[in-house]
Parts: sequence; structure tokens; C-alpha cells
Amino acid sequence: MASNASFDISTGADLQEVDNAVNQALKEIAQRYDFKGTHCTIEFDRAKTEIRLAADDEFRMDALVDVLQARMIKRGVPVKNLKVGDIVQGTGQSVRRTVSLTQGIPQDAAKKIVKAVKDGGFKKTQASIQGDEIRVTSPSKDELQSVMAMLRGGDYGIELKFGNYRG
Repeated sequence: MASNASFDISTGADLQEVDNAVNQALKEIAQRYDFKGTHCTIEFDRAKTEIRLAADDEFRMDALVDVLQARMIKRGVPVKNLKVGDIVQGTGQSVRRTVSLTQGIPQDAAKKIVKAVKDGGFKKTQASIQGDEIRVTSPSKDELQSVMAMLRGGDYGIELKFGNYRG
């Protein structure tokens, strides 16, 4: 009897790399001329997986987000998983913003991915949602490779990681 091959689809960022990226962004802000004498801060809350930004005005807030995203890219953190919140007015001219990290595939994105696999025309391939991951199984390893290629070509609003491949 032939056994099924499978792989898991997940998403998420290495929280240590996020922490490193935040620290590098803070160092860059301390050194940059356009941030001298300003009160711009970046705080990473590991428990809530969110980053809180505070700046003197909207112009500096945009620059702060750019610096943070550049550091995330250099550290290999998927910026597709960052959800940048709206600007909230603070006291005076100061503004705040929260950036949340997506850890695990949200239900609506998981349903889109499962539907894409089912609609993809793969005969014996099955996809099932297991918590915040998706498991794809098939008797054919070639078909699993085709599913991976199809999913890499699609846009689901998050960075997809393929792992736990069992042949």
C-alpha cells in the first residue's frame, strides 16, 4: 500500500530576529542627523507580538517605519507579515502607531489557500487546516511540488513557509 507524502504550510517570524531588527533600527535612529533632538521610540512587545512606534510628527513616523522595514528585510523577517496600523494622534504634534506581526495563518487566509489547492486541479491532493497551519497530503510527490509552486505564485497577504516535508 502506498503511503501519502505531506508537507505543512505555516507563517511567522523568528521573534529573536525581530528583536535584533528593532535594536538595529534604534541604533540607526540614534545616529541619523534627521532624528537628532527628536523623541522617536520603537518598543517591541514579544508577548503580544507587536511593535509600538512613537514620533514627533507624521513625517518622522513615515521615516521610522521605513527604517524599521529596512532592518527587518536585512534580518530576513518577512515584511508581508507586518500589519502597520493607523496613525494615532498623541499629545501636541506627537503621533503613535502599532505594527503587529502575524504569527500563524489567519482563518480567512487558510480557507483561501485550501480552496486554491482544491480548485487547482490536483487529483488526489488534500489540504486540511490544523490550528494555525495547513497540511497538504498526496500520494504523488510530484503533485506536492506542483502545489508548492502554485502557492508560491499566489498572493495570500502573508509570507508562506513550507516545511515538515515527509516523503
